[in-house]
Amino acid sequence: MGNRITRYILIALVLGLVAGLAINWQVDDGTPAAAATLKAIADNLGIVTALFLRLIKMIIAPLVFATLVAGIAHMGDIAALGRVGVKSLAWFIGASVISLLLGLVLVNLIEPGVGVGLALPAAGTASGVDSSAFNLKDFITHLVPASIVDSMAKNEILPIVIFSLFFGVAITALGEAARPIQRAVEALVKVMLQVTDYVMRAAPFAVFAAVTAAIAERGPEILLTYGKFVGAFFLGLVILWSLLFAAAFLLTGRRAFDLFRYIRDPAVLAFSTASSEAAFPRTLEALERFGVPPRIASFVLPLGYSFNLDGSMMYMTFASIFIAQAYGIDLTLTQEITMLLVLMITSKGMAGVPRASLVVIAATLNQFHIPEAGLLLVLAVDHFLDMGRSATNVIGNAVASVAVAKWETGLGEERSPDIDPVPAPSHTPPPPIDA
Repeated sequence: MGNRITRYILIALVLGLVAGLAINWQVDDGTPAAAATLKAIADNLGIVTALFLRLIKMIIAPLVFATLVAGIAHMGDIAALGRVGVKSLAWFIGASVISLLLGLVLVNLIEPGVGVGLALPAAGTASGVDSSAFNLKDFITHLVPASIVDSMAKNEILPIVIFSLFFGVAITALGEAARPIQRAVEALVKVMLQVTDYVMRAAPFAVFAAVTAAIAERGPEILLTYGKFVGAFFLGLVILWSLLFAAAFLLTGRRAFDLFRYIRDPAVLAFSTASSEAAFPRTLEALERFGVPPRIASFVLPLGYSFNLDGSMMYMTFASIFIAQAYGIDLTLTQEITMLLVLMITSKGMAGVPRASLVVIAATLNQFHIPEAGLLLVLAVDHFLDMGRSATNVIGNAVASVAVAKWETGLGEERSPDIDPVPAPSHTPPPPIDA
C-alpha cells in the first residue's frame, strides 16, 4: 500500500496546487472583501487537514508508549539501554551542530535579507508569537510528567518517553511476573499499526486540502516576493539532504538508496502536510522493514522528535540572520557563533511547543537586540518553509535510527525483496516488540 499512497499523495499535491491557483485567480481582485473570501475558503478547507492531523495525533501517544516500552523490554538489560541512549544523543548533538552551522554559512553567503525590499515592520510591533512559551526552567521540569494521562492527552512526547522508560525498565526488572503486561503491550503495538494503516488512507485528501488552502489564500505572488529567501532556504535543505544521504551511504553502502526509497512515503507526507508528526507511524514501519531492529527504532525515533529536528534547526539560524540582515544589523562572528550555541541549547525544548521554531527564534532575537517584529517578515511564507523543514526532520531521524542501529547491533535484512510496497501492518508478522 505504501507505493500507492505515495502516488496518491503526489497527485493530490499537484491537484491542490492547480486548484489553489484557480481559486486565487478567480476570487482575488485586490480588495479586502476578496481577501476575506479567500481566508474563509482556506479556513473551510483547513477542516479536512485539521481532522487528518487530529487522527494522527490520536495515534501518536499510544504508539510511542507501546513501541518504546516493548523495545526497552526486549533490550534485555539496562546497560544496553544506556548504550543506545548515549549513541543516540551523540548523533543528535553532531547533527544539530551541522544543521545550525549550515544555515549560518548559507545565510551569510547568499545574504537573502540584504536589500530585501520588503516594508520592515516597526521595531516595537508585536509578532504574534509568544516567546515566553519556552524557558529553560519550564522545559526541565516539564520533562517529568505530573500525570501521564495528561501528557498523553496533550501528545507531549518527552514526558511520554520518560514515563515509558520507567515502565519498560520495570517490566525488564520484574521478568516473568510482568510477562502478561509485556504481551499486552506487544498486542497494542500491532493494533496501533493497524489503526495507522486505516488513518493513512485519508492522507491524500488532507494533502489536497492543505495545499489548496495555502495557495488559494496566499497566491503565487508570495513565493515570488520572497523568492530569494525561500530559494536559498530550500537550497540549504537540498545540501542537508545530500549530507544525510552521504552519512547513510558511509554507514550502509548501497543500501542507502533503499533506505531513501523506504522513507519516501513518510517524507512526502510530512512535506505535504507540513507536519513531521504526521509521518511518525509510517517512518517507524519503514525503518523496521529496512532492517533497523524494532527495539532501536522504537527508542531512537521518539527521542529524535525532541532532540534531532535537523530541518528546524537549520531554519532557526537561517531565519534569525535573515531578519538581522533585513534590519541592517551586522552581527560579528563571535555573536553569530554565540547565537549558534544558544540555539543549540534552546532548540532541545521545542517539542510540544506550538509553532516551535518561531517561538525559539523569537526568544533568541531578543537576546541579540534584533527586533522580534522581524518575525512578521517570515510568517508570510512560514507554511511553505515548514513543508521543507518537516520532510527534512523525517529524513534526519531515519538516518539517525540507522546510524545507532549500525553502531549497536548492526542492521538486519530487509523484510521484503521489493522495497517499494510497504505491506499493511495486518499482513506482516507482529513486530518482535522490538517494534
